[in-house]
Amino acid sequence: MKTAFVFNGPNLNLLGQREPQVYGHHTLADVQALCAQACAELGLALDFRQSNHEGDLIDWIHAAGQAQQAGQAVGAVINAGAYTHTSVALHDAIKGAQLRVIELHISNVHAREAFRHHSYLSPVSQAVMCGFGVAGYALALRGLADGA
Repeated sequence: MKTAFVFNGPNLNLLGQREPQVYGHHTLADVQALCAQACAELGLALDFRQSNHEGDLIDWIHAAGQAQQAGQAVGAVINAGAYTHTSVALHDAIKGAQLRVIELHISNVHAREAFRHHSYLSPVSQAVMCGFGVAGYALALRGLADGA
């Protein structure tokens, strides 16, 4: 069984309490359960993680890229949070690891502050999803499974 990785960046541990008018009332535990159900339906194993530290995300991307190259993974859904708009390092990690990525945002970042309109991840991602709320995670996982 191949693995689908789901990596969540800074402040996503605050889902359900941080700006619920933007991000909704679901917690990160709810998102993990939703992803587990989607992966079970798709015949995939789930590796679900969150960190507020950029280096953790980079290390996980490298490892996921190795797993994908070994035929053990279908890729990763990455909600990098604010690192999306600031991290050349994440861009370089995805590109260097040759990891298949779907960039995900819970909110529609293009309807928010101007600084959120630019993504360093989009150029190295297979697809970008935003504005579907936490339901976007299951959609993104389906995209990974369909393209595997």
